[in-house]
Amino acid sequence: MSFPTVNITDVNRPYWDGLAEGKLRYQCCEACGNTWLPSRANCPKCLAADPKWREASGRGRVISWVVYHTAYTDHLKARVPYDVTLVELDEGPRLLTNVIDSEAGKKLTPDAPVALSIESEEGVSIPRFRLQQNHGAL
Repeated sequence: MSFPTVNITDVNRPYWDGLAEGKLRYQCCEACGNTWLPSRANCPKCLAADPKWREASGRGRVISWVVYHTAYTDHLKARVPYDVTLVELDEGPRLLTNVIDSEAGKKLTPDAPVALSIESEEGVSIPRFRLQQNHGAL
């Protein structure tokens, strides 16, 4: 099975276009200042319409992670074990991703600094992260 296709809509197009350009974008509400991912038509905090897109610095920190030792879909069989990591960007939004140099989670620690590494999967740009210097393993 090949990599799943992405359903690009008018709401999420700036996110996917940004990744294709090498940029990670997130949404921000001008009414309340809330920031978030994934994209939405309205602010999830105050429901204001017309959120703005901003470019992330690409820096963040590890919040939590899980390591999968079983592939629940065919396209993941060659990857096990692999991590699914919750990263909080310096700008505030959080996203589920992978830390590609974590040795399937063995090198991850809470608050470990990470930096964006956009990778291509069958023509789709995917935001992943790499561990930065000055972090310790558990």
